[in-house]
Amino acid sequence: MKLLAIETELKNIEEDIMSALLKDEATAVLELKSKGTIKEIYFNEKHCAVIILESKSIVSAKHTLNKLPLVNKGYISFKIMELNPYTGFERLGRF
Repeated sequence: MKLLAIETELKNIEEDIMSALLKDEATAVLELKSKGTIKEIYFNEKHCAVIILESKSIVSAKHTLNKLPLVNKGYISFKIMELNPYTGFERLGRF
């Protein structure tokens, strides 16, 4: 199942742990990307992560994303929604 996850920032990261925590986050994201769970990842204009991922369900995706250091420590959360194929072209009668 293809899903879209959009980050929400919950609190600021303390300066003294920011560098190490963000390195841990990048390492965890790279591992999920290497496994094929994360297909694409971007930052929006507010520097919040926007992720396209593959998972068995929204519940499974939530479980996976909850393991990310920033989520696990309560700095961010994700809104996750299912993506379905666009069927609008069928209205044209040519597909």
